[in-house]
Amino acid sequence: MGESTSRVALLAAAAMMLAGCGQGANSPPADIFFGPPTETPAVTPTASPSTSPSGSPSTSPSRSAEAVPGAVALETAYERVITKVLPSIVQITTANGLGSGIVYDRAGHIITNAHVVGRANQFKVTLATGGTPRTAKLVESFGLGDLAVIKVDDPEGLTPAVFGDSSKLRVGQIVLAMGNPLGLSGSVTNGIVSALGRTVSEPQDDDPEDEGSPGATITGAIQTSAAINPGNSGGALVNLSGEVIGIPTLAALNPELGGGAAPGIGFAIPSNTATDIATQIVKDGKVTNTHRAALGVTVQTVIGIDGRTVGVGVVRVSRGSGAEKAGIRVGDVIISINNVRLTGTQALSEVLATLNPGDRAKVQLLRPNGSTATVTVILGELPSS
Repeated sequence: MGESTSRVALLAAAAMMLAGCGQGANSPPADIFFGPPTETPAVTPTASPSTSPSGSPSTSPSRSAEAVPGAVALETAYERVITKVLPSIVQITTANGLGSGIVYDRAGHIITNAHVVGRANQFKVTLATGGTPRTAKLVESFGLGDLAVIKVDDPEGLTPAVFGDSSKLRVGQIVLAMGNPLGLSGSVTNGIVSALGRTVSEPQDDDPEDEGSPGATITGAIQTSAAINPGNSGGALVNLSGEVIGIPTLAALNPELGGGAAPGIGFAIPSNTATDIATQIVKDGKVTNTHRAALGVTVQTVIGIDGRTVGVGVVRVSRGSGAEKAGIRVGDVIISINNVRLTGTQALSEVLATLNPGDRAKVQLLRPNGSTATVTVILGELPSS
């Protein structure tokens, strides 16, 4: 890991796959990534009310009469939100697949995931309402947060989405996921906010020929039971007020099911994070403030003679960094940070993702001569690349 980031495993689920580029004509099946098993919360899908042949809601002896008006109101709310938001959802097509995006402004900027754009610079953008695909170009990709902004050449008629305040979300709120799963344009699924504040990570894909994951660590992720499938990435997670409150990005897989999808476990980047990064890119053409903490070292996982991880070995210290000022040197092995033992570079990124630039971190070291030391590092800011 450089002072940019190390690659980390998913904390919140047994396995992950990117919900991004769907299977285009020339693209391979979505990759599947496995991480350590953890406890998975059970989620019950929200059922839509049934209707009679005439189109009116049906009732059964077990359902109280009072429940019917509520079901109709909920159905009406769904329809209203879909009508409002779907025109702001686009399909983004690259040479290797497709994903989703959200119209950000009337100038033609579109927010999506970095793993949707991959290494491409040119795109075709199709509105959920149809029409001729429009050409678009990359403005900037922010791999560390798995976000990107592209811009269509012809913004005429685009409808910007309304972004809500993701800090006000509550567990149990009903949400809709909108995007283009498996290339099915303008698809909508429903669910709830299952949990908040998750830290999830994507594996790094080092194949230069692959358009895969940038290896981002997403902090404060929204966990949802709304179905998220390949092609949903970069789309919208929407509340019943018609506000975008998240960017669907990851879906969990269960290795015990042969790598099949774990029902009802998906993750979205909070809207506050997405709009902050998008605003920086639109204004400055790049991310100027990552809000991510950096130790200021390049490291690699160190394995002991017993085959167990000792910690992370320092192979480079950035000049002027907090690590250098605290006395960390090449050859040191970082054992723990703030009393959290490091089992590898993945664990280091997980710890740093919970801290902020300017924080003081207590770092325990194993020196090359076998002695140990504990130093306090004032964390710097992780650069955008």
